[in-house]
Amino acid sequence: MQLSRIPKLKHSDSDNFFLLAGPCAIEGEDMALRIAERIVPITEKLQIPYVFKGSFKKANRSRIDSFTGIGDEKALKILKKVSDTFGVPTVTDIHEVSDATLAAEYVDVLQIPAFLVRQTDLVVAAANTGKVVNLKKGQFMSPESMQHAVKKVTDCQNEQVWVTDRGTMFGYQDMVVDFRGIPTMKQFAPVVLDVTHSLQQPNQSSGVTGGRPDMISTIARAGIAAGTDGLFIETHFDPANAKSDGANMLHLDHLEKLLTDLTAIRKTINGL
Repeated sequence: MQLSRIPKLKHSDSDNFFLLAGPCAIEGEDMALRIAERIVPITEKLQIPYVFKGSFKKANRSRIDSFTGIGDEKALKILKKVSDTFGVPTVTDIHEVSDATLAAEYVDVLQIPAFLVRQTDLVVAAANTGKVVNLKKGQFMSPESMQHAVKKVTDCQNEQVWVTDRGTMFGYQDMVVDFRGIPTMKQFAPVVLDVTHSLQQPNQSSGVTGGRPDMISTIARAGIAAGTDGLFIETHFDPANAKSDGANMLHLDHLEKLLTDLTAIRKTINGL
């Protein structure tokens, strides 16, 4: 796994899991810097390779009046400031072909949302930037089918590709993680487990997605035990008032304890 090829990524040789973490959406400069300021020292102490996550815009919204962003370039410049200020790489998701070259000027990893991962033009546009491409498994897709999405990236002569599991749709308003998918998808690429989105409860009658943040530790622990290479966790200092996905976010105050426990599990797994 070529983690060392990502600019500014520290502790890539620590044999720990790597972490993509931050707010769901960039709401402003102060909040982004404040969140990064809390996460970076924790990952330094635990020697976790860390990538700051933040969406520069939100295209997949339940209602037309839902928060979508503060402006594309404004948010991307904030992601760049986080990277420059704290010396960490960044990841953001893209939704249109034109987003790929724009976002690639500011971030290190381009993420393809789960509901768009079969969009060949979008995947190819991300791959052609030369950046790491993080492919989220569609909620409607089997783990085995993700090999084709991975091949779209590698066929563009880009070997820097990850697959992220974010749960599978069960019924109409719940997600389930099938941990058998982790070793299956590791045959194709490094695998990340998106802990917080796996606990979403979408399609609520209110038009606001629900969630089960009380289960974050359970899913994360199981993911590490199952051998996931990385974790994706959305976190905020005030989830109740976050502008996007607050219902399934981890409160920043709980992050250090969780990551400490997960690091201990990882060391145990590595020693077996």
